[in-house]
Amino acid sequence: MDKSLPDQKIILHIDFDSFFASVEQQYNFSLRGKPIGVLAANSRSCIIASSREAKRLGIKTGARSFEAKQICPSIALVPADFIKYFEISKKFLNICKDYSPFVELFSIDEVFMDITKTVHLFDGTHRIISKIKSRIKQEIGEYITASIGISHNKLLAKMASSINKPDGVYKITQNNLDEVFRDAKLTDVCGVGERIKIRLNKLGIYNLLQLRSVPYYSLVSEFGNVEAEFLKNVSFGHDESSVIPYTTYQQVKSVGRSYCLPKNEYNKRVVLQNIYELCEEVSIKLRKLNKRGRTVGISLRGNVDFNYRKTFKDYFDTGKEIYHNLYSHLYSHLSSGNTDYIRQISVWVANLEDNQNLQLSLFDSSGKKERLIKTVDLINERFGDHTIRNGFLLYADKLTTVPNGYLADRYERLKLAHDPDVIC
Repeated sequence: MDKSLPDQKIILHIDFDSFFASVEQQYNFSLRGKPIGVLAANSRSCIIASSREAKRLGIKTGARSFEAKQICPSIALVPADFIKYFEISKKFLNICKDYSPFVELFSIDEVFMDITKTVHLFDGTHRIISKIKSRIKQEIGEYITASIGISHNKLLAKMASSINKPDGVYKITQNNLDEVFRDAKLTDVCGVGERIKIRLNKLGIYNLLQLRSVPYYSLVSEFGNVEAEFLKNVSFGHDESSVIPYTTYQQVKSVGRSYCLPKNEYNKRVVLQNIYELCEEVSIKLRKLNKRGRTVGISLRGNVDFNYRKTFKDYFDTGKEIYHNLYSHLYSHLSSGNTDYIRQISVWVANLEDNQNLQLSLFDSSGKKERLIKTVDLINERFGDHTIRNGFLLYADKLTTVPNGYLADRYERLKLAHDPDVIC
């Protein structure tokens, strides 16, 4: 299973330092040099990002605001602004694309770059890194920094970027690989979370070198063939995945939207209103993609764990249709007990097909329904999401459609790939 690691490619992983907090400090001079916590946009309690100053005090991502106040009563708490963060990401892509066409947006604050074929044009790897860091200060802001990892594959480049934070550079080669693995935590590897770590600990595996020496059959017995092969490859620092440019068109196979409610919600009507609103958002994405779907799915999380999906004969692309296809099953489930609460909702549509490949409905030969939907879409696009909404949503809070930190939404990535402001 031992595999060689020839230094053929030159892969960079560029990771902004304390990104959300640094952006807030960049835009607001009064926050600079002070401990701040960035709160989830719909919450007053969960800190999703801490500034460097807050981290030094022990206030970490995931902390509750009251916990942070106990550590530092003067901490500034500011709401997240993902639209602003995404605009910074697009500015950063405009910088990176000048040094390689192979730039992959991994999340809203980190990219991979394959500079193998362009490094000779800029006098070497470190010259490229120096130029990128300089342009971040000039074109984005002097308070925003990035740490950069260098290696011959994405797995090791990502590990390297976390070793010399903040504003650092580190390179992992064959010569220092064992040293890095000896000091690294299992969870430092992308794809190894707490649950996998606990299962590995039960096998007596506490670092990556021990993972390398464990018999392959032991991993297969515990994790199955696919996960065992991944873990064994990780233990040797092996990764053959390519850097996929953000401009590469990727077929959208499903469209979805997830939302974390600001509190544990016991009111079933409020839950259903939020579900309807998410169905509307999914339908808007479908229509912008000029697609329809016939499989609908939903998951609910709280003190319940509910998943449901169903495939229908006919295709649909409106929020009303998506909600109707879920409602009967949802209502019976949500009516099952008064002690159930919901905290997170996910709605998605799959089995997509282009509209041009589908027959028009025999029951709307006049096209009245289509014209009405297009008119509503135009009004909402001009005056803001959910300006016109279903009467069931009267007095319900409006959701804000924003990119999330992981840019997990395929629609958002597809839109970015065609954005004229960031296309090479």
